[in-house]
Amino acid sequence: MTATTDRELIEAVIQTYFESMYESDPAKVHEAFHVDAKITGYMGDQLAEMSVTEFADFVAAQPSAKASGLPAYLETVGLVLAGKTAVAQVRDDYLGSRFFDSLSFLKVDDQWLIYNKLFHVEGPAP
Repeated sequence: MTATTDRELIEAVIQTYFESMYESDPAKVHEAFHVDAKITGYMGDQLAEMSVTEFADFVAAQPSAKASGLPAYLETVGLVLAGKTAVAQVRDDYLGSRFFDSLSFLKVDDQWLIYNKLFHVEGPAP
């Protein structure tokens, strides 16, 4: 048996983060994010800023793409680790749009968590 690498652990958190939105599961939002994390970005020209609880509530209020039979799309564009910090850039489809997310990670008590999410809407999901 091999030890799980930090990269694998972070990739698992990215998957949980994506599943939280794809399944409209607020519990997975709380599993993936640090309690003090911020979620920030632009929806069109409107700046959106949310706490983890606000984001979890938002996710819970959306229809589940999985339950609707919509295809899942998640692509990890890049992942850089530096000690107990990391930054991942991902593309994902959510609510009919293609997003580019920058996720900052922090390792706290041997657990990788998203500490900050910046998002950009690239356009409609194909």
